[in-house]
Amino acid sequence: MTARTKLSLAQARRIALAAQGFHEARPGGANLRHVKRLLQRSHLLQIDSVNVLVRAHYMPLFSRLGAYDRNLLEKAAYHPKKRETFEYWGHEASLISLDLHPLFRWRMARAAKGEGIYGGLARFGREKRAFIEEVRREIATRGPMGAGELSIGGKGQGAWWGWSDGKRALEWLFWAGEVTTATRRGFERIYDLPERVIPSEVLDTPTPAEDEAQRELLRRSIRALGIASERCLRDYFRLETQDAKARIPELVEAGDLIPVTVDGWSGPVYLDPQAKAPRRVEAQALVSPFDPIVWERTRTERLFGFRYRIEIYTPAEKREFGYYCLPFLLGENIVARVDLKADRAKGHLIVHSIHPEASASPEDIAPLLGEELRLMANWLGLDDIKAPKDWRKRLGV
Repeated sequence: MTARTKLSLAQARRIALAAQGFHEARPGGANLRHVKRLLQRSHLLQIDSVNVLVRAHYMPLFSRLGAYDRNLLEKAAYHPKKRETFEYWGHEASLISLDLHPLFRWRMARAAKGEGIYGGLARFGREKRAFIEEVRREIATRGPMGAGELSIGGKGQGAWWGWSDGKRALEWLFWAGEVTTATRRGFERIYDLPERVIPSEVLDTPTPAEDEAQRELLRRSIRALGIASERCLRDYFRLETQDAKARIPELVEAGDLIPVTVDGWSGPVYLDPQAKAPRRVEAQALVSPFDPIVWERTRTERLFGFRYRIEIYTPAEKREFGYYCLPFLLGENIVARVDLKADRAKGHLIVHSIHPEASASPEDIAPLLGEELRLMANWLGLDDIKAPKDWRKRLGV
């Protein structure tokens, strides 16, 4: 698109939605090609243990593709010979496109020196190097395994996340890039050596210099975001502030970031030189709390006027909207919050509550929200939708 010095908020919002694929109609039947395309667009999917509805990494694809087969993502993520991703710390724990592996080796090298990782784990790495090497040798000898299968390291005692010494050693090795995730057993990470998991052509790719890797990660960030503040740019791959501040001026000078202003936004804002700016976006999607379109909460508030906080860790009596509230994106706006739970034993999709935004009419949004809830229930293999009494007729469930 042609660069402009000033953008309206509506333009910025459409650019951001288009960068994340919300300007495109859902395919009639999603296949592996669609999954791969979305992985290449977002570069990563955040992993989270919360399973009250569905694991976090499955949801962004559902929001964009509709009721796709989750086995397609499993294949892309963990197929022993055809995988498209590796697990590492991208935006928190993430499934990351394989082609980005060389771009994270500087982070692995820092972690091996105890930099950029949790203080307790860094200390463990300094004090237990011989033990950590023993754990690595066991993985090398015995093959892929979970932390509980190690012959050394004991069981967790409830201290420091309940991790055993064996689990701590494996996590240190994971941070340092000396082991990786071969697959998942349920949600348990199964560790193995990178050379037995990551394709050789990826491992053999030369490691870029630290500054160039960071520049490329920021280039990927702006492509995935479309438009972003400095904070949003560095948050996408969780770059350190000092690293981002050093790299961003270099990218501006190279023309990879275009400084712009947006009505109502303060501070520097940057535009992707190739950003799409559709005249309209007609999205209709329930969005995970861990979706890139909302995971940087200040950006969500700037773009949509939508103050969003996940309340999982808030005591029940202090929750305002519910345990696991999903934003409902309709058109170019977030119009409601929907607190959902999958009751797999009974086959119910439970709608605990619906909170429309002040600017949204319940009568207008309810039929379309009902469509999304039915689509989600079918996708999750749930037979029925249980909604609050005053919403059932409106939703048509």
